[in-house]
Parts: sequence; structure tokens; C-alpha cells
Amino acid sequence: MNGIARPLAGHFVDKPPSHGHATHRSAPAAFPSSTEYTMRRISTGFLRVTFAALVLLLGTTALAQLPTTIAISSRTQEIDNLLNRGRQLETERRWGDALTHYEEAIRQFPAEDALQRRFDIARLHYDIQRRSVDRSFSETLARLPLDRTLDLYAQVSLKIESHYVDSPDWKDLVQRGTNNLEIALSEPVFLERYVPEAYRPAARGFCVELRQMLGERPIRTREDARQAVAAAAALAQKRLAVPSTVAALEYLCGATNSLDQYSAFLTPDQLNEVYSQIEGNFVGLGIELKVQANALTIIRVITGSPAEQAGVRAGDRIIAVDGQTTSSMSTDQAANLLQGVEGSFAALTVAGADGLERQMNVRRRRVEVPSVDQAGIIDRENGIGYFKLNCFQKTTARDLDAALWKLHREGMRSLIIDVRGNPGGLLVAAVNAVDRFVEHGVIVSTRGRSAQEDSTFTAHAEGTWQIPLVVIVDQDSASAAEIFAGAIHDLHRGVVVGVRTYGKGSVQGIFPLDGTTAGIRLTTAKFYSPSGRPYSQVGVEPDFPVRQTAKPVDGQLISSTGPADAMLSAALEIARSGAQVLQARNPR
Repeated sequence: MNGIARPLAGHFVDKPPSHGHATHRSAPAAFPSSTEYTMRRISTGFLRVTFAALVLLLGTTALAQLPTTIAISSRTQEIDNLLNRGRQLETERRWGDALTHYEEAIRQFPAEDALQRRFDIARLHYDIQRRSVDRSFSETLARLPLDRTLDLYAQVSLKIESHYVDSPDWKDLVQRGTNNLEIALSEPVFLERYVPEAYRPAARGFCVELRQMLGERPIRTREDARQAVAAAAALAQKRLAVPSTVAALEYLCGATNSLDQYSAFLTPDQLNEVYSQIEGNFVGLGIELKVQANALTIIRVITGSPAEQAGVRAGDRIIAVDGQTTSSMSTDQAANLLQGVEGSFAALTVAGADGLERQMNVRRRRVEVPSVDQAGIIDRENGIGYFKLNCFQKTTARDLDAALWKLHREGMRSLIIDVRGNPGGLLVAAVNAVDRFVEHGVIVSTRGRSAQEDSTFTAHAEGTWQIPLVVIVDQDSASAAEIFAGAIHDLHRGVVVGVRTYGKGSVQGIFPLDGTTAGIRLTTAKFYSPSGRPYSQVGVEPDFPVRQTAKPVDGQLISSTGPADAMLSAALEIARSGAQVLQARNPR
């Protein structure tokens, strides 16, 4: 499986970007994407006994204090609280926040159908809002007549039939489109843009008529689905004056975006962002944004970017862009303002933690996103190297080799690899990264509905680094990052430290659509660890669980990641005592 190159489809394992989170361009954020786990063997007897005793102690204490009936009612109450909080966000139409909330809730209670249903509804609302402010989507609409839009729907249907991980039900796909159109008709931004005010009171009656009409139609084939969408689009134009192209595209988006959490229609700008993530470069300022406490907050500034050089810092809040206040903007609206051609300037008003505002003009230019960052020796006495693996893109193998040789020249004897917050990326890049450290064995396998999606990737001994490894993971380590951590664990190549990873276990193909500059992302396969475990909703369990709220082991400041980095502190302690622990995980 090769990396994605225009205009071919490729295999991408990534966690989608956090909802209500934008990167400008965006630093790789997944999807996703990207877009779960187990690992527990510790060969040093003392460590095994100590951790086992701790688990037993906590377990028996908990059982003694919390009878089963109380545990059950407590679980029910917690789910009710999560649903109530989600409904409050929905009432406030904060769909990005609601989506993030439900996503986190599902990770706690993956079998809870009520949470999944609310997640699905929130996602449709969020996607509709996002498309409505996407200039590239509006430009696509303006260029597409109805017949070409229906051909596009047929093209997408064929790709679903040929590549999607599950067999399609054409009646169900059309129903998904109907659901999407109905939700669009409840969104003020959609109504304002596409439904004349005089027709809006008729929306409820239209939905009833539409469902009755489609319910009576036999929809058994792709062509049946295309004709049903044509009829729905004609009815929307007749009853509500909604442009037929708009209605048909809502059916297309409904068919893709509701297949699963990771499949989606990609507007031209979104498709370009995917390509930027793969290539590892983009034109922009080089910042990541998120709405926090009703403020547009910069959560990351990319090393060497125009924003960094202009003095923008993580934690700064953007108050205005080109004179327009951001107080009521979504991250997508702000990202649209921040976009521009190479060489142009963005006038920013930012406020730091002290509340003082600063004015700056930041020039947009091409930014190289480092796949590997912060490479250095963090314990010279013990020769412990460290680097952060940010994402898996086309440059990862090159960046990884450069970092490893740099650390080797500086006296590295063991290595900590930090994949916290790594959302994934290219499948082949993750495989190549594992292959730098593993001599033999299965790295990952994929299984799909189509035989062409079934693959097994194995290690090659040539060029393998034999140094002891510690891998740090967290709840945002996803997809390709889980392939990396899971392979290091299952192949007994190192120790994993941190918290359970995200749990995204599927492969996506990126498919440009003929006749447009848009595309779709489809889940084509599931991937499995070297021991055959699925990652989906399971993830990777660390050998040494560490909560970030804990204090460092020795109270020292460690590297640039912060003074209270408990995970890095634990990784350092393991690396320092690595003669027993790490070698036990690294048999010759």
C-alpha cells in the first residue's frame, strides 16, 4: 500500500481533527485521523509483584466499599449526566463541543447506544454548519448543475459499493440522506442560505411528504438510489424553493458522513488539507486553534512557522483577524479568515495569559511540518535520547532517520519515543517507523470486505536499531500511532508508558471525485496488532499506567514538555533502570 498521491486513492489511518478545533493550515491532526488496546507483560519479577499487589489492593478495596447495586446505579447516573450535558450543548447549538463531548463519553461507555445516537446526530449538525461556512463548498455548488450532481452521487455510490468495509444497503443510504436533509432544514445557517423565508413554515410538511414518497419506492440498486435522490431534490425545489443541487448534495453528504465516524465527504479545502497532512507542508501561518472558554485559543505553534517567528505563543487568544472580532466565531470561520495566498499578510490581535493585547502582521508562507520534533539527549549520564513523533506523513522515515543518527552521534544508549497527541497519518509511514526498530515479525495486518484490502506488513532486519525503547502514549495517540505502539509492545521491543490510547482501528482511503476538486474518505478495512488483536474501541494499554495529574518522580524539571510531566518522568525512570526492564522486552 503506497502513500496517497494525487489523484489516486491511498490508505490513511488517522483520527479526524477534534471537533471545534482547526489548524491553520492545520498541523497534521487527524482525522484523522484520525482517527484501541492491551499490553501487560513485565519480566522483572520485582516489578511484576509490585504492580500486581497494587492492582489487587485497589481492586479489593473498591469491592469492599462499593456493592454491585451501587456500582450499577452509579454507572446509570453517570451516563444520564453525560446525556444531559450533551443535550445542553445541543440546545445551545454548540455542535462542535457536543460532538467532542459525546466522543469522549463513548470512549468511557462504548456499548451505550444512546450516546452513539446522540453522537451521530451531533455530527450531522456539525458537518452541515461546517459546510455552510466553507467557501470551497459554496463554489462547488455554484458550478454543479443537477445532472452532474446526480452523476456525482452515482460515482460516490460506486466507490462505496467497491471499497467500503461493509456491504451497502441502498435503501438505507437514501434514508441517511433524507435524515441529513431534514437536519439541514432545522439549521438556521442552512435555512438562511438556501430556503426563502416565505417557504420555511412548510418545512415540516415537506419532510412528512418526502418520507412518504421515498418509503413507497423500491430502492434495491445504485440506479434506484440515484433516481430516488433526483425525485427528492425535485420535491425540495418545488415545495421549499431549495436549489435541487443543494438538496442532492445533502443526500450525498448524508450517505458518506453517516457510514461511520471516519467516512466523510471532503470539500475541496478539506481534501487539500488532507494532502497537506500527507505531504507535511502547507501555506499558512502555522498555528492550531481551539475554542476554549468561549475564546479562540492557540493550542500549538509549529516550530519555524511564520507565527512562531512573529512571536505568537501557545495559549495566546486571537481577539481579531484583519479587524474582525473573533468573539462569536467558530474555529472554521476563523480558519477561513486566516487563509490566504502565499506572501499575503494576516493582521492579528492576540492576547496573552496576562490579558495584554498585541498587534502583529504575520506573513503567510509555506510551512514545513516536522514529523519528528524535539530530538535530543535528556539524560547525558545514562545516554537517554528523546524525541516527539508528531504524525505519520511522507517525510516521517526521513525525519526519523535524521533524528536517530543525530542522537547516536550524541551518545544515545536508550530512547524514549513520545507519541502523545499523535493522531495518525499514513499506514505505510507507521509500518516503516516500526521497521526501524524491529528485526522480524508481523507489524500490522488489515482486513476488508474486498480481498485487495487484506494485507500483512512484516519487519525486515536490515538497518534495525537495537537500542532499548520506551514509548509514551496518551488518550489522543490514535490510529497509526497505535499501530506503532502496539507493534513495539506485541513484538516485545519496548515498554509502553502513559494511558490507554484512543482506539481507532480502521483504515481510510482518500478518493478524489471526477469532475470536481472535492473527494470522499471511506473506511476500507480494519487493522490488527501483531498478536491479532483489533485496535478499534480497545486501543493500546500501557505496561506502566501513568496519570498526567501526578507529580514528577523526583520533582525535577524535565525537558521542554513541562515541569509536571509525570509520563515523561516515569519513562525516564524506566529508561534509567532499563537493564532489566527494557532488555526483558527486547530479546535478542
